[in-house]
Amino acid sequence: MHLAEVLLAILLIVVFVVSLLANLLVVICFLYSAEIRKQVSGIFLLNLSLCNLLLTAFNMPSTFLAVLKAQQPFGDCICKAVGFLETFLTCNAMLSMAALSIDKWIAVVFPLSYSSKMRYKDAVLMMGYSWLHSLTFPLVSLFLSWVDYSSMYASCTLHVTEETEIRGFTVFTIVFHTASFMLSLVILCFTYLKVLKVARFHCKRIDIITMQTLVLLVDIHPSVKQRCLSEQKRRRQRATKKISIFIGSFVLCFAPYVITRLIELLPFVKINNYWGIVSKCLAYSKAAADPFVYSLLRKQYKKVLLNIVNRILKRELYPSSGYTSSLDTENDYCMNRAN
Repeated sequence: MHLAEVLLAILLIVVFVVSLLANLLVVICFLYSAEIRKQVSGIFLLNLSLCNLLLTAFNMPSTFLAVLKAQQPFGDCICKAVGFLETFLTCNAMLSMAALSIDKWIAVVFPLSYSSKMRYKDAVLMMGYSWLHSLTFPLVSLFLSWVDYSSMYASCTLHVTEETEIRGFTVFTIVFHTASFMLSLVILCFTYLKVLKVARFHCKRIDIITMQTLVLLVDIHPSVKQRCLSEQKRRRQRATKKISIFIGSFVLCFAPYVITRLIELLPFVKINNYWGIVSKCLAYSKAAADPFVYSLLRKQYKKVLLNIVNRILKRELYPSSGYTSSLDTENDYCMNRAN
């Protein structure tokens, strides 16, 4: 094996381990906590984590073996099944992220009517559509025999070898990535930018109240005043940071692979195999990043994990602080700071 192949294999192992453990923790938190199960967003997070777990369990080992062997790791039947799963799970995961952004948008922009606009039944219907939408493309590709092993990505994926089918496959690939990656990206940008606008409005209102208070308190110590001004700055930056992580991680992980798949369709372009596998690893890395982006770094999930650890170690649990909010948004943060 060349050094590049060794490094790719190590990268796949790291992504596999992190993705498996992190997504398992999200599922465990969902099953353990009744509060999380009651939240509408919990449905989207559970679906996202299950997609990531299946992708981790079936597709990542397939690519790892292909990198080691430098050839198709399984027989044709298993390869087609793995390729079918990859197309379905990737599209479903993207749509789950889009659904999470819609949930956040409704929670922040329409907080008073959130319970009526986003009910448990609505979340189930959205996930049902996501499954149907995601199943359409792998079923079509399987029917047309457009699922095969691709050495460029060291994986069983959408691939065609017959010259006569290239035109149809090109149209299919463009439609697939438009209806999965581009659709999800547009929804993410629209909803999160609306959330950012509302969050900045509330933070600005809090800043005005803070400045008015500081003006009235003439005898306030300079250090206290400085801390208040520093907190204002952090508050303004926090919303932008969160939105940047949501959208940035999506683009950083998926865009290189999607762009590579589209450029590959051009007859005069030759893609380097190592770059193809790297772009595939970047797409896999989203499965490892999602639990931290959407779940495990939130206070509620940290508290549930701590309770699980304490229960395993048979420690006495401290009383709950009552943090049960499902709307973990910058809007909530700003409003809490105002009170």
